[in-house]
Amino acid sequence: MSELTLTLIKLGFLAVLWLFVLSAVSVIRTDIFGTKVQAAKAPKGQKAQKQAKPEKARRNRKLRGAPSMLQVVDGPNAGQSVPLGTEPILLGRGTDAAIRLDDDYVSTRHARFATNGEQWFVEDLGSTNGTYIGSQRVTSPVPVALGTSVRLGKTIVELRK
Repeated sequence: MSELTLTLIKLGFLAVLWLFVLSAVSVIRTDIFGTKVQAAKAPKGQKAQKQAKPEKARRNRKLRGAPSMLQVVDGPNAGQSVPLGTEPILLGRGTDAAIRLDDDYVSTRHARFATNGEQWFVEDLGSTNGTYIGSQRVTSPVPVALGTSVRLGKTIVELRK
């Protein structure tokens, strides 16, 4: 083989090696810091409507006996709870989680509980080991009723009154 061919093979191998290193660093960075989520901006006219809706939903929730807290029922953090509001609740091992779980099978940003004002939903955030309701894996936002067990790793959480 000519010297030029060997040099091109070496440069190609070096480029592939650097692509591998950069992709590994990207995966590690995403696992440590999570992915950035940008909120969609609403037009000016819709802002007043969005502020009035949560207040109406809060009144309806109290009338129907909707959940008031998210509680860890089983696992290393059993007994921990967080009050429910209108903001989404993040579960995981990361420092930005509302309930920080000390479970080796839970990802940094594992799952999110969110409400649309009428009912609560659980959403898996691309975790390694998945989020389950019963034996069903959560792949998209799924409505969660009061007292339904949601499993994240070895931890089980429920919506409670």
